[in-house]
Amino acid sequence: MRERRLANEIRALRFHAGEMTQEELGRRVGVTRQTIAALEAGKYSPSLECAFRIAEVFGKPLDEVFRWG
Repeated sequence: MRERRLANEIRALRFHAGEMTQEELGRRVGVTRQTIAALEAGKYSPSLECAFRIAEVFGKPLDEVFRWG
């Protein structure tokens, strides 16, 4: 059985949002740039609140930003 993990589209969404920086996204969500970098790299899973805040910044439903796969 393959191990499942949380994947995300944060990097692509930042690019499509006018090349938003990790710093700017972190500021808008209330986390550090390093946290955003770790999320994008799949090294860290966000809290549910953080995940919803990130989705809200991009105006997307949660399942268009994060997926379990």
